[in-house]
Amino acid sequence: MTQSGFFDVEERLARLSGLGDQLEAFSRTVEFEVFRPELNKALAYSDGSKGGRPSFDPVLMFKILVIQTLNTLSDERTEYLINDRLSFMRFLGLGLSERVPDAKTVRLFRERLTQAGAIDGLFNRFDATLRNAGYLPMSGQILDATLVAAPKQRNTNGEKADLREGRIPQDWQDKPSKLSHKDRHARWTLKFTKAKRQDDGTIPSTDLAIPFFGYKSHSSIDRKFRLIRKWETTDAAASDGVRLREGLLDHSNTASDVWADTAYRSKANEDFMEKHGFVSKVHRKKPHLKPMPRHIQKSNAGKSVIRSRVEHVFADQKAQTGLFIRTVGITRATMRIGLANIVYNMRRFLLLERINAAA
Repeated sequence: MTQSGFFDVEERLARLSGLGDQLEAFSRTVEFEVFRPELNKALAYSDGSKGGRPSFDPVLMFKILVIQTLNTLSDERTEYLINDRLSFMRFLGLGLSERVPDAKTVRLFRERLTQAGAIDGLFNRFDATLRNAGYLPMSGQILDATLVAAPKQRNTNGEKADLREGRIPQDWQDKPSKLSHKDRHARWTLKFTKAKRQDDGTIPSTDLAIPFFGYKSHSSIDRKFRLIRKWETTDAAASDGVRLREGLLDHSNTASDVWADTAYRSKANEDFMEKHGFVSKVHRKKPHLKPMPRHIQKSNAGKSVIRSRVEHVFADQKAQTGLFIRTVGITRATMRIGLANIVYNMRRFLLLERINAAA
């Protein structure tokens, strides 16, 4: 067997480029240096009391989190694949002989960002990049939420009651190792889905209610470019509609129209939008024990054509990045969902740039 040389590696990388290396497209299109000020601030690298500079560049480490999110990788699997894949090494700017961050280093880096609450700043940094590139929030906005699963907890009824009241069960307080593995923020809820057609062709009159445990990702996208502009993470049982009044609306959108499903229809929300200059395009609810008026049916159908675009965002996240919460607690869940939102916007940015280049 002949030993591979420099030109053999270059030839293999050229072949990967020809096959369409997504990470190479990321490197060409996304300026990752814009994240450095936020990373330095969150990690307190400028503070001498925190010790010397880390052995790995923070932007390189952030790019590793992007790789993880794109490919739904554990820390251990990430370490292995960076060592194994030339495309990962090229994206990170690592040579074959250079040291690769191990799984513990990746985990500690992500945890430091999580505890510093850096994800909002990182998201806003990239949103500023999108705006500078000409992708301003336009044509109104669309709100929705999606459930994000987390590992199910096996708790007693007493433990569940304590958690609902915001208390830590006594038995957990006496066992710190057990407490560290218990998610006290995720909640159970019911996920409603349309009943499937039966073998005889009939459709049951009632929808299916499926128990679901985890968190909820709330998003507001702009209608024009379908980029996520505002977002929030809550437990799965949290109300969708309340989020509209708690910062989910983007006041910088060039149009005032707001689309959303019936979960966001309430007098409080309608009054809030009117007061702040928004025009409600929220679906109207069916009257109680009465058939839906024909004109409301037609109105809702027209709104659905636009509102459904936000569902494509969630479908893309779950299909492409396998959005799932494997950590414990809402702080880490927020970090996971925030990274998924940044990566979605990066992928969308690549597509928009490709469309513009072809026009």
